Amino acid sequence: MDISNFVQIEKEDVASLHFPKEEVLEDVDLITIRKADVNRAISLGNLEHYKVKIYFADDKGEKVVNTTIWAVTDVAIVLKQLVLIPINRIIKLEI
Repeated sequence: MDISNFVQIEKEDVASLHFPKEEVLEDVDLITIRKADVNRAISLGNLEHYKVKIYFADDKGEKVVNTTIWAVTDVAIVLKQLVLIPINRIIKLEI
């Protein structure tokens, strides 16, 4: 994955993005790693307000945001002010 193609955005801008329903990862192992990383990031976010880089794709392309994950649902991660990023649109987390 070439992260130089990702556009850096502010967490406040995530709320205005549109996310397709399709899964961005095709590899089952990468999906398993993403799930473990999401669980680790939520623990770090809640305990230490630790920021992570979230690499994801909306309907316009690949983006990256550096922020704290406040909560996780079955289908999305929750950022501040109840901004959601669907888990199936997350390509990678950098913790």
